[in-house]
Amino acid sequence: MFKLLALEDTIRIPPNRFGDPLKDAGHEQLKLKYEGMVDEELGYVIAVADITVNPTGKIIPGDGATYHRASFSLLTFQPKIQEIIEGEVVEIADFGSFIRVGPVDALLHVSQLMDDYISYDEKQSVLMGKESKRRLTAGDHVRARITAVSLARGGGSGKIGVTARQPFLGKLEWISEEIRKIRNETDIEKHHEKNVKEDKKK
Repeated sequence: MFKLLALEDTIRIPPNRFGDPLKDAGHEQLKLKYEGMVDEELGYVIAVADITVNPTGKIIPGDGATYHRASFSLLTFQPKIQEIIEGEVVEIADFGSFIRVGPVDALLHVSQLMDDYISYDEKQSVLMGKESKRRLTAGDHVRARITAVSLARGGGSGKIGVTARQPFLGKLEWISEEIRKIRNETDIEKHHEKNVKEDKKK
């Protein structure tokens, strides 16, 4: 889930930036500190925006920089357990596929792809169901449910695990096929019920 969070922090403006507009210098410092960060509370920090820097700064003895309070917004991506997400397959391997979700790649393990025996074709970079003949390859779009989130401490990239072995999850074309099948079955049932009612009237 993408979020826009309002935060405040104290930023250090180094002496070599004293001639620059305060907002620009502050933006650069906040970008260096926050953008690309992976945090358990914030999630994946994508961008810093809407910066307001207090023009009155403080000086600390022995440091030539000034310190200013700043308020700003962070655009973040916070994956939540059970959340339904959609993404593009960016890599196929024998153990599963990686789905690009926001700023990160989630692992869709081969055991969580479909209810079928799955083979891996290394030359074509394809995962294929033995009975269903369903194929998954790079560039396909997938809907999945988040089942595991591990946001690494200390600037790691973190990990997300997803499943597609639930109703109306998987490659978008497969979901469309399921919906068409259900609609056809419903239409047949309605037609049958209509015929039964007409026969009773006779």
